[in-house]
Amino acid sequence: MSRAFVKEDAPDGVVYISPRAPLPAGAVNFVTPRGLALLQTEMEELETERERLKKGDKESADRNRALTIVRGRITDLQSRIIGAKLVRAEDQPPSEVRFGATVTIKTLKGRKVGFTRTFTLVGVDESDPANMRVAYIAPIARALIGLSLGETATQLMGGIEETLEVTSIAYHE
Repeated sequence: MSRAFVKEDAPDGVVYISPRAPLPAGAVNFVTPRGLALLQTEMEELETERERLKKGDKESADRNRALTIVRGRITDLQSRIIGAKLVRAEDQPPSEVRFGATVTIKTLKGRKVGFTRTFTLVGVDESDPANMRVAYIAPIARALIGLSLGETATQLMGGIEETLEVTSIAYHE
């Protein structure tokens, strides 16, 4: 966890900055064009906030604390952007599940036989399971990467082993 120190007049003297979603050791920070644009937009917003805070009351503990948090988030984000590896849809094999694929799977064996779901494999920072954007390092993504249409994977889901069939693969920019 990142942390920074501020003036002693801050409420507890220490500012804790929530870490970004972690990447496993040695993992490449793959990003889609959309994911990279989101990171860049976030950076612009943080830089705007930093400039706004710098103009505030320099003696205010709240302002100093907020500025420390923004600076820490900028530092974390800079390292994430610098380490990002852009992956374009047109560079992926269209008949294989890879990073950036929108894949539909059907449960052949397990809790909900016949259940289908569609999601897109994205970078860690772009991950949003509620909107069916799954990080490529998630267990279900790792089970499906490399499969072609009609191939199956076995995945332990909620303590139950499920057999999943790839029924559709698409790439969109």
